[in-house]
Amino acid sequence: METTENIPRTDSEKTASTGRFAELQQLVAGMAGDFEKFFKEGNKAAGTRVRLAMQELKNFAQTIRNEVSAIKNEGKTEA
Repeated sequence: METTENIPRTDSEKTASTGRFAELQQLVAGMAGDFEKFFKEGNKAAGTRVRLAMQELKNFAQTIRNEVSAIKNEGKTEA
């Protein structure tokens, strides 16, 4: 299995990747309180916020998928 450790990256690519990962971590960490309120306390309003946050996470994941595909396909030429 190929790892990303062997692929040389520019400083801007390293910053972008760590920035995106930090965004992901922040998004997930921001959900923690509402998850607890909904699943442990049964707070229905917190459940609504969890659903909203999960939709944001889904959209963020799709954006990252598109960026990864674009970067991966940059070197390919059309036949």
